[in-house]
Amino acid sequence: MSWRIAWFCLLLLLISGTWCLAQEKDTTQHITPGRRNAAAQQAKPYVILISADGFRYNYADQYQAANLLRLSSRGVRAESMIPSFPSLTFPNHYTLVTGLYPAHHGLVNNNFYDRRRKEIYARSKPAIAENPYYYGGKPLWVLAEQQQLLSACFYWVGSEVAIDGTQPTYYYNYNEMIPLGDRLQTVKKWLQLPDEQRPHFITFYMPEVDHAGHSYGPDHAETIKAIGVVDNAVGQLIAMVDSLGLPVNYVFVSDHGMASVDTVNTMLPPKADTTQWVTIAGDVLVNYYAREKADVMALYKQLKASAKGYDVYLRDQSPAAWHYRKKDDRYDRIGDVYLVARYPQIFSWTNKKINPGRHGFDPRVVKDLKASFMAWGPAFKKGKVIGSFENIHVYSLIVRLLGLQIKEPVDSKPPVLQRLLR
Repeated sequence: MSWRIAWFCLLLLLISGTWCLAQEKDTTQHITPGRRNAAAQQAKPYVILISADGFRYNYADQYQAANLLRLSSRGVRAESMIPSFPSLTFPNHYTLVTGLYPAHHGLVNNNFYDRRRKEIYARSKPAIAENPYYYGGKPLWVLAEQQQLLSACFYWVGSEVAIDGTQPTYYYNYNEMIPLGDRLQTVKKWLQLPDEQRPHFITFYMPEVDHAGHSYGPDHAETIKAIGVVDNAVGQLIAMVDSLGLPVNYVFVSDHGMASVDTVNTMLPPKADTTQWVTIAGDVLVNYYAREKADVMALYKQLKASAKGYDVYLRDQSPAAWHYRKKDDRYDRIGDVYLVARYPQIFSWTNKKINPGRHGFDPRVVKDLKASFMAWGPAFKKGKVIGSFENIHVYSLIVRLLGLQIKEPVDSKPPVLQRLLR
């Protein structure tokens, strides 16, 4: 084969690969047909739930996020919000919209092993990650739609999945190809729809701060720039929506904070025999799932005896505040034995660059992992600051704002945040 033919073949492969990658990025809006707000629901107020991934509890004050500070001063805010354990993106975003601890709704980690199906849940496997089987509880958009109140999601964990047979009326599959400005305009367009088609509950997710915090560290100039991007986006969103004259309440949250970790003295997770164990390794949390229960105690004792820089737990021995024990594990997805790195150390099992910003640790111990909570709008008191609270309680707050009825038991307690309302 001549070099010209070789180069031509390579070019075809590159073009084909690029085309396939582009095909995987679905940037179209999905609309569930035939939906309408019930007549009694059309007079309800609106709620926009904004999440800035990795937006640490003190970022707004520390780096003078002018719009967030101005808006929350007209409403309410918390000193911090406590993420559920583990302080990771998928478990906590889903907790915020279900009012359930991770072990109660089923997303116990970003990646985990399901014993019943004998498969690994991972966002990189759409056929698995979009299976409703994995999502317990009733997310806010499902609760709203089932009570004939329309919803829209510009990204949120679970929003692409037909949970309980229901998806939002308007939603986008997650990708980072759509410019932030276009996404803001879409929210405005949703709120300009006729009354019977207009969503009353909207989620809006922004990943910029988390990306920068991981890559550069929580207090790097790039992370500070990303904080500014989020703050500007919030300012633009409020200006757009306020021009419509609708009674909109805003709830601004994050799933977790971000902490600087030791990138030099990293730990290699102990290996377990793959014929006996399924291992799901993360940089903070490592889960071992036994193929035979008789092997559990032997591995536990072995790991416990050699543990240095991490703690070893059986599924029924972790701290009660985590709600991450066997009795909590409704879907049987927590490892039989698991390791939790001791901050600031992390596990590393590849030769790839080790990012200086991480989360996943116990947020009650590592303060920098606490999240943000602010809210403003006609339903909220003005100038009120409350102490720290668990993120499970955001669910009951939004249910109250939308005038919905909770049909199934949840961990969220209405009285915790009811004091924020007029």
